[in-house]
Amino acid sequence: MSEPVLEVEHLTVRYSDATVFGRRSGYEAVHDVSFSVDHGQIVGLVGESGCGKSTLSKAILGMLPPYEVSGQIRHYTKRPQMVFQDPFSSLNPARSVGWILEEPLRIFGKYDAAERKRRVLDMLERVGLEAEYAKRRPRELSGGQRQRVSIALALIQRPRFIIADEPVSALDVTIQAQVLDLLWDLRKELDLSYLFISHDLNVVYSICDRVLVMEGGRIIESGTVDQVYDHPQHEYTKKLIQAVRDEV
Repeated sequence: MSEPVLEVEHLTVRYSDATVFGRRSGYEAVHDVSFSVDHGQIVGLVGESGCGKSTLSKAILGMLPPYEVSGQIRHYTKRPQMVFQDPFSSLNPARSVGWILEEPLRIFGKYDAAERKRRVLDMLERVGLEAEYAKRRPRELSGGQRQRVSIALALIQRPRFIIADEPVSALDVTIQAQVLDLLWDLRKELDLSYLFISHDLNVVYSICDRVLVMEGGRIIESGTVDQVYDHPQHEYTKKLIQAVRDEV
């Protein structure tokens, strides 16, 4: 049996706002969510916009204030990272690609300048970009190239677990396929595990081993992609799958 890289148990995220009387009111964006990601797996998290997918991912990576989060989150790998939906907003527009990729290594403080540059060029090659891209700025790149840089940035410290939050939704279909192939190849090459977040069931089916279906902040169905797609149990899942089939 494979070892987990992530375990989430009874995770709840509540957004709170102070009322005029000083009390707090709010709503639960994520309610009592439990799941795990095993070593080497790509687990898809699918649901419509606003269902709580991105909030869940931020909670897993500790990006939310702790008073809003309850439950247990256990990481079994070091330095888990995220690939964001919009690479342009996650990359410093004033800096070159090489500087952006080298900065986490400078902060880490383990490597000298020559080793940092070697690692930057190696990672660019791994994501399919030539060394000369290190001199370019994000605005000089296409959307697909920027997403490749964003993936390189997430991988530069060699994590073993990645959350990919809608990583191809802003790309056209051809570039989507290229980036998905890249993520698949990197999984094998760098021994990665992913939580892959998407609203697109076709994308999830093409790359994921297991899928979690989220509605209203809750996981309402889970299983292998074949189980969920061929034999959906929940009415919401059936509706999502039928909507995809109607588009074909």
